[in-house]
Amino acid sequence: MDKAKGKAKEAFGALVGDEAKKAEGRAEQRKAEAEAEARQREKTRQAEAEARQAEKERDRQRLKDEGPLGGLTDAAEGLGGLTDRLGGR
Repeated sequence: MDKAKGKAKEAFGALVGDEAKKAEGRAEQRKAEAEAEARQREKTRQAEAEARQAEKERDRQRLKDEGPLGGLTDAAEGLGGLTDRLGGR
């Protein structure tokens, strides 16, 4: 909204030959752009923080599901069956 207001002021200043009004309009446009960029940076920061939190939750759940050895016990059980077969059991 402020960017449009700034454009209008700049156009009005150009129309009537008021350099100060044109400069004021350009300044308002730059301010509006800077504010929009700041809002976008904040949205990006929040999205990154949410992604990090989701990753932590996923890792926490994986640890809970697999146990502290990360599923290593399942692999060891599989080796037990292999050694039984190799030993003729």
